Amino acid sequence: MTQRRKTGLVFFPAFDWAISPTHPEREERLLYTQDQVFEEGLLDFENIVEYKPGLATIEDINRIHICVPDARSVITESHLISAGGAITAAEKVLEGAVDNAFALVRPPGHHAMRVVHGARGFCNINIEAVMIEHIRRKYGHRRVAVIDTDCHHGDGTQDIYWHDPDTLCISIHQDGRTLYPGSGFPDEFGGPNALGTTINIPLPPETSDEGFLHVLEEVILPIVQEFKPDLVINSAGQDNHYTDPITNMRFSAQGYARLNERLKPDIAVLEGGYSIEGALPYVNVGIILAMAGLDYSHVREPDYDPGALRQSDEITRYIREMSKDVLELWKRRHTFKAEIVKGARYARRNRNIYYDTDGIREQQEETVRICNDCGGFIAVNSMASTGNRVYAVIIPSRSCDLCRLEGERHFHGVDKAKQGVHYLVLQDRDRDVYVVK
Repeated sequence: MTQRRKTGLVFFPAFDWAISPTHPEREERLLYTQDQVFEEGLLDFENIVEYKPGLATIEDINRIHICVPDARSVITESHLISAGGAITAAEKVLEGAVDNAFALVRPPGHHAMRVVHGARGFCNINIEAVMIEHIRRKYGHRRVAVIDTDCHHGDGTQDIYWHDPDTLCISIHQDGRTLYPGSGFPDEFGGPNALGTTINIPLPPETSDEGFLHVLEEVILPIVQEFKPDLVINSAGQDNHYTDPITNMRFSAQGYARLNERLKPDIAVLEGGYSIEGALPYVNVGIILAMAGLDYSHVREPDYDPGALRQSDEITRYIREMSKDVLELWKRRHTFKAEIVKGARYARRNRNIYYDTDGIREQQEETVRICNDCGGFIAVNSMASTGNRVYAVIIPSRSCDLCRLEGERHFHGVDKAKQGVHYLVLQDRDRDVYVVK
């Protein structure tokens, strides 16, 4: 038996919001979990406490996103409550009301990137990132590790923190060659000022509990321990479950609970998971019990058969070899910068981004100042198939004097008409300033 901990729960099923009445991302995802929590009497435990979600603000969104044309245009009130639920969970932990907290909220958020022209992968705003920047603004800067255990690569969170040396993003997911969004490979390793703070661990289809827990013990926990975060956040997607209708993995409720027990997140935030009756009630109950330090051994799906879910020997060998490679890459992270930068003052990358939920295409050029003292100021030139074009200058958290000076000069030197942009944005994360011209 593990030590009991006081655990906070925040529920927000978003009764009035769904992509469509029959879409996998709909309110029933949480209603079955809520019923299971009540029926199992979890709220009768003195160390499990329910809280109502708060409401995120537009300022919370603008602190981390560049929404085009503006935040109000790309969200509904449900998105503010979902992000607000994550913030409530974090506040209860940071203020000492509970030891840890689980925000069981929707709509999800981990596919929403820094620039938002619409919805991708059912996500409009990144609720974990909104929560993290709220924490940093209200409680002071925190070194954060985000462990994304959704079956889909957490590409939005990766994009937002690509250049941030103080945020470790680890995503464990089904191989992108077999599943949306098609990214999340080990060579996606962070920007030149933050090499190694992005870690991707793609797993083969039909990986079972054994594979997930091996990666946790051999890769994730050693990296997190060395990074020494102030907070560990679990971006908790439940769609690795063997009954999930849109993925191909073999994870079980017991496996999820064990993973959570070992990871010990301070805050968990629900992401995906679309086996509404067969998985989510059992997985979420298992995670809640594990977070609270209670016995979860009795949590079983009605058709649970560990023998039938066993991964092949070939998959076991593959995962063991890949784990060694990823850990070796992490150990050598400080040796790559000079070779990648080659003395340049700036690094650029061009990307084509597809918003599958809204059918929008975006072309983006991103430029970051090479810096050894902070994440570097960033300039983003983005044009979408909606016709909207935005140019954004981002001054990072804990910016050095030179990046601040160059970022401000760059912003004031942009000629909107000459650049052909509709919106010129300054996002100053240090001073919590968001300006649109």
